[in-house]
Amino acid sequence: MNGKYKALWLNEENYLEVIDQQKLPFEYVSKVLKTTDEVVEAIKDMTVRGAGVIGSVAAFGIYTACLEVKNYEELKQKASLIRKSRPTAVNLMWAVDSMMLRLKNSTNLADDAKKFAIELNDAEAKESQKIASYGADIIEDIMTKKNKKTINILTHCNAGWLAVIDEGTALAPIYEAQRRGIDVHVWVDETRPRNQGASLTAWELTQSKVKHTIIADNTGGHLMQIGDVDMVIVGADRVSANGDVANKIGTYLKALASYDNKVPFYVAIPESTFDFDIKDGMKDIPIELRSEDEVKYMRGVDADGVLREVLVTPKDSPAINYGFDVTPARLVTGLITNKGVCKADFEEIKQKFML
Repeated sequence: MNGKYKALWLNEENYLEVIDQQKLPFEYVSKVLKTTDEVVEAIKDMTVRGAGVIGSVAAFGIYTACLEVKNYEELKQKASLIRKSRPTAVNLMWAVDSMMLRLKNSTNLADDAKKFAIELNDAEAKESQKIASYGADIIEDIMTKKNKKTINILTHCNAGWLAVIDEGTALAPIYEAQRRGIDVHVWVDETRPRNQGASLTAWELTQSKVKHTIIADNTGGHLMQIGDVDMVIVGADRVSANGDVANKIGTYLKALASYDNKVPFYVAIPESTFDFDIKDGMKDIPIELRSEDEVKYMRGVDADGVLREVLVTPKDSPAINYGFDVTPARLVTGLITNKGVCKADFEEIKQKFML
């Protein structure tokens, strides 16, 4: 690790370089972020996405800001811009606040920020490995109880290493299960309107040679009804102290279908995704409202191999685009964390994380 991760890294000039997720799956290119403004824009326009990676980029964004300022007071202004770049993913705020706290008494901002950002991200990568192990144990247990040779797992949005360094969250147990020799098949929700499942999750699974099938977002319930889903694993952008889960829009509907069909519904998260200040996620987790153009337009490659954006709705029809929804704790089978598996329950979360 040491500043070099799958989705982002410090390049030879010690600038932050990231995979441009807007270009995937059609083109693999990276983008160098040399200024605070470029870091903020990369978070806002979803060049980088996924709660964990947003936090990782934010930590290195503070380091980037340190290259532009003369003192801590100036840094606070830059940090505020980074902190406000996206409203729902709490990892972003956590990373900025953690960096600023550690830098408060620094006499060498740039060097210390680089060191602290690497330490923070190395720790996050190790947490991802623990999530992989705990989650794979659950996969093995389900296979044993159901006496199956292949396990079918449904996931929503992207929660692989593009989203959380360096194994991911929801996909981390799947990668670990594959390493253990388990035959895994993944149902990949397309995840409209940004299609993170169809583009990013499917791309990641293809790179790792994990069997998968892309499905329309509304297909999951039917697959559960006919017994073709053994478990659901999703990531999250914020989890409240009582276990309510904010994740990509559409997650709540998958949780309802899982509950009705008695399919285990797990949420995989690092500790940084908890917001212990929020006791009722249904009321207090902010939900990002994004541009209606994300609903009205779709991007893809045409028959000539040219990447295009096309209108798929009547031009004058309005659209609304909530980025996330909140799944109440009662629908969550368990939280797969770096400290083990616990129920989505205030007392269990409190005991596990020593609130």
